[in-house]
Amino acid sequence: MRAMEKYPYVITVSSEKGGVGKTTLAINLAIFLKALDEDLPVSIFSFDNHFTIDKMFSIKGQKLTGSVADLLLETPGRDLLHTGQYGVNYIPSSNSLPELRGSFKGPMVLARLLAMADIPGILIVDTRPDLDIMTQNALFAADRVLVPIKDMASMDNCRNIFELFDKRGLDRKSLTLVPCLIDERIKFDGMFKDQKTLLKAFAINRGYRCSDTFISKSPKVESLNTNPEGKIYPILTHGRGTDVFSQFSSLADLTLQECRETTEPRALLFDKWQKEEDQRKKEAYFGRLTGLKSECLVCGRELSQDSQIAYYCESSDSATCGYIEADCFTSFLVSAIFRIGRELPAEDPTRLMIHQTARQSVFVLTPGEGEAPDTVDFHRFDLEGNPLLKKTYPLNLAPERDELSGMVEGTLGGYEGQLRDAFLMVHPVNGENPASILVEDNYREMMKLKRRIAEQIYV
Repeated sequence: MRAMEKYPYVITVSSEKGGVGKTTLAINLAIFLKALDEDLPVSIFSFDNHFTIDKMFSIKGQKLTGSVADLLLETPGRDLLHTGQYGVNYIPSSNSLPELRGSFKGPMVLARLLAMADIPGILIVDTRPDLDIMTQNALFAADRVLVPIKDMASMDNCRNIFELFDKRGLDRKSLTLVPCLIDERIKFDGMFKDQKTLLKAFAINRGYRCSDTFISKSPKVESLNTNPEGKIYPILTHGRGTDVFSQFSSLADLTLQECRETTEPRALLFDKWQKEEDQRKKEAYFGRLTGLKSECLVCGRELSQDSQIAYYCESSDSATCGYIEADCFTSFLVSAIFRIGRELPAEDPTRLMIHQTARQSVFVLTPGEGEAPDTVDFHRFDLEGNPLLKKTYPLNLAPERDELSGMVEGTLGGYEGQLRDAFLMVHPVNGENPASILVEDNYREMMKLKRRIAEQIYV
């Protein structure tokens, strides 16, 4: 349990079907867990906007700071916890969550946030009755997912959660179906005597794990959520003597046992992976930095802090990489590509147009092969990889070679005067921070662009 002093054991309660007792399960499980072990921190928050959690746990007059929306905006979770009634900590709900859905970059955002949230003990996450990106994040961050079912319709909906886990390659063992709102007055003839036995049999037949503990339908419990006072009362204090009380006790006891048997919760495992991934990215970034040529790849002058770097070059085999100065490359385009036979001053409209166009383009130099080995193809693409221009020039690798041939030989040269089987890509960069192109995410996007261009060049 020492790992859970900092990394929470996460329980997500989820179902695509409404009216199955999802939130009732979440809030009452939190209260029973706290009652079983008063020293164990138990926390809860919801991605739904019905504010049931707030009604259950808020203390009158309590000053609230922050909400679950702030958690998603990267405020540390520990700073958002409020000590609520019955000793359960909670993060206040928010009605602005729909506006944040578009900011989720994949289904592992919450796992990352909880890995650095510094929330101890057990954390219960209540979800919306759908499989939107927030629910997916809650599912993938969980050590245990409880899926309440009450009938065959809710059982059928479970298939989507299981398929989602299979698609992501996650272990189904963390998913547990919990029969809820079971009417024990309903009896059947034959092998399956009652509703809970029937649901469990169907669950097992489909390869689903189903809890032995079920939660009964109870008018007494329903009155705890619907009453003239408009309050929400817990089963622990207002449902004593009912079957549901003993059922929640059993479910909480089983959950607590599973928690104690977990030595490394997913939040800890994700934190370890994140640190390893950050270290890998850092090493890869510095590896790319150390591989850079120290001189401009067009003119050969040594680059310095005062150099106006505007382009990053990399060969398709990654053997050559470096920068090009802005004016240097514009001059190269003017003379070597567009063959303008005179020097254009900096303020010349033609030169300015070429410079501005180049900043919105990606260029590729490809040595000729086959029937045209002594040529070089010059390609221009837009920043999405769509072809804009292709021109072929003669290639001269003799000592008196021209500017274009010199650049090709200097970047793609191999053994004994031969060129490597590769191409050179020239990509614009942020002049204030040229190295940002080598940061993991930016570099990955550039590599995607390189592959797209390669597919078009080598048709």
